[in-house]
Amino acid sequence: MPITPLMPVYPRCGVRPVRGEGVYLYGERGEQYLDFAAGIAVNALGHGHPHLTKAIQEQAATLMHVSNLYGSPQGEALAQRIVDNSFADTVFFTNSGVEAIECAIKTARRYHYVNGNPQRHKLITFKNAFHGRSIGAISATDQPKMRDGFEPLLPGFDYVKFNDLEGALAKIDDETAGFLVETVQGEGGMTAGTPEFIQGLRKACDEHGLLLILDEIQCGYGRTGKMWAYEHYGITPDILTAAKGIGGGFPLGACLATEEAAKGMVIGTHGSTYGGNPLGMAAGQAILDVMLEDGFFEHVTRMGERLRQAFEQMIPNHDHLFEEIRGKGLMLGIKMKEPAVSRDFVAHLRDNHGLLTVAAGENVFRVLPPLIIDESHIAECVERLSEGARSFAPPSDD
Repeated sequence: MPITPLMPVYPRCGVRPVRGEGVYLYGERGEQYLDFAAGIAVNALGHGHPHLTKAIQEQAATLMHVSNLYGSPQGEALAQRIVDNSFADTVFFTNSGVEAIECAIKTARRYHYVNGNPQRHKLITFKNAFHGRSIGAISATDQPKMRDGFEPLLPGFDYVKFNDLEGALAKIDDETAGFLVETVQGEGGMTAGTPEFIQGLRKACDEHGLLLILDEIQCGYGRTGKMWAYEHYGITPDILTAAKGIGGGFPLGACLATEEAAKGMVIGTHGSTYGGNPLGMAAGQAILDVMLEDGFFEHVTRMGERLRQAFEQMIPNHDHLFEEIRGKGLMLGIKMKEPAVSRDFVAHLRDNHGLLTVAAGENVFRVLPPLIIDESHIAECVERLSEGARSFAPPSDD
C-alpha cells in the first residue's frame, strides 16, 4: 500500500473535526463531541473564542510576519506582560513546546559555560517524562516508545524516578547542570510533584549552584487554577517552558528565565525564524487579556474542584473500572483498575458517547477541558462518562 500524503505517524481515529464552538467540536457529518481533551490542553479558551479570533483576524490583516532582524514592539509588549506575571526577567518566544525545551537546555548549558564550568552539562530528568519529540527532548526521557530507532541519542542526561527526591540528590555530581522536571507529569500519568519533591529540588539547586528547569508546557497557563503550577509549591524556577494554552490554539511557546540563568544567551546563541512573529504575539496577548481578568483563575479552581467532586461521586458506582483521580485544577486524570485499558476506554467514550478525553501512561486517561467550562458542561461530561462506564467491555485476551 502506498504511503499516505500525510506522513502516517499518528494513529488517527475516525473523528474528523471541521468546526468548533465553545467546548464542542463538530465532525464533517455534523456529529457533535464534548471536547474535554482541548487539543491536549491547548484550547484553553475553547473553540472560536470571540476575543482571540478577533485579535488574530485584525493582526493578520495588519502584519503577520517580519524577521527577528528587526525590532519587535509586539514581542516586547507580550514578553513584558509575561515577565510581570511570572518569576522571569526575560522570555524567548518559540513556535512550540519542544522548541522551548531545546532553548531551556541550551540556556542551562550556556549558563555554566560562561561561568567557567563547561563540564556542568548534564541535566537530571525523570522517568515517564514527556518533553517533546526532538532528538534533544527524547534524549531527556527514558521512555523506549519515544527513543527506539532514534539512537544514538544525545548524551548529558541522567534519569531518576519522579517524586524520588533522594534518588535525584544522589545523582548530583561535578557534571550536573540542574534538573529538568514537569511540575505535573501529563503524558506520563497525570502525577503532580509532591511539595517535598519540588521544594527539595529547589533547595538542592540553591545549595549546589544548579538550575531548576520546570516544564509547564501542559500544566502552566492557568491549567491548575494558578497562572503557573509552581505557585502551588511556594518556589520559583530558574527557567520554565510554556506552550499549549499560551496561544489557545495558535502555534506558540516560550522559554522564560531569570536574568542570572539567561546570562549566557547573548546575540548569536539562539534564534527562530517564526518565533515571536506579530501574529503569534497578538494571539498571546488575547489569551492574557482573558486569563488576567479578575476571577478567571478562581473560576478554573472552582470548576476543577467541582469536576473532581463529580468524579469522586461517580467512581463508587463503577468501582470495578476506576481506581483513583489524579492531577490539579482542570488537569485531571482517572486511573483504571483493569490493566492496560485506558486507551480502549478513551476510544469507547469518543466513538460511542461523543466525549473526547486523552490517554496517558500508567493506565490513566486525561480530562483536560477548556478552562471556560461551566457547571452544565461538567454535568454533561459526567453523564457521558457514566454511560460509557456502564457500556464498556474491556477487550479480552483471546
